[in-house]
Amino acid sequence: MSDPVPLYHLRGVTKRYVGTQSTVRMVLNIRELAIRRGEIVALVGPSGAGKSTLLRLLNWLETPDSGAICFEEADYGAGNEPPLAVRRRVTTVFQRPVLLQRSVAENVAYGLRLRGLHKADRRVAEVLADVGLEALADHPARTLSGGEAQRVALARAMILEPTALLLDEPTANLDPYNVGLIEQIVRRLNTQRGTTIVLVTHNVFQAQRLAHRVALLLDGQVIEEAAAEQFFHAPGDPRTAAFVRGEMVY
Repeated sequence: MSDPVPLYHLRGVTKRYVGTQSTVRMVLNIRELAIRRGEIVALVGPSGAGKSTLLRLLNWLETPDSGAICFEEADYGAGNEPPLAVRRRVTTVFQRPVLLQRSVAENVAYGLRLRGLHKADRRVAEVLADVGLEALADHPARTLSGGEAQRVALARAMILEPTALLLDEPTANLDPYNVGLIEQIVRRLNTQRGTTIVLVTHNVFQAQRLAHRVALLLDGQVIEEAAAEQFFHAPGDPRTAAFVRGEMVY
């Protein structure tokens, strides 16, 4: 069961980018969005809807122009960035992970070393076993396939034991076998460790398989947010229904 007190609570969050000829584009305008502790939330919507920008705000890689992002009941926003200890509670795995030109095991241990933990061979071995890569521990990361590299990126995040794990299209361009493996890892993280997971995906079937709740973003706004069953089978907004049917939505 998820905690009734949200892990994240966004209120009046906006984000603008300045484009060519000093034009300003509103990328996010979220009136309110709550993410409960211990759930998997899928963010869906067409390209350019603001999903990846929202993920960057949730990890404080960028700050909102206005509004507040409440994390564990503390507000953070423009001019009030979270301390390092809070930042370390959240980890992101990107669509195209950047791995060090070192062994698989050294890549997984990298985050721990940055935090001053240098003797972590046992933990590294356990996490590599969790993602099915224990046999490749000493292999150079540059020799890995795309699916293996993504699992190394997941292991590198998992070993930090984050409260929230943010995934930006983690299975894009992967074969069905690796998609299945990564989805299994995500489920185990959620059910066994209670990790809160926010997943950006273009794959509505993946959102159906994994998410407890789903939010549709269009033009930077949350059009509808609901339990997965309701979102896919009884949406309240006609734009959500169109999106679920696979129609182009702008």
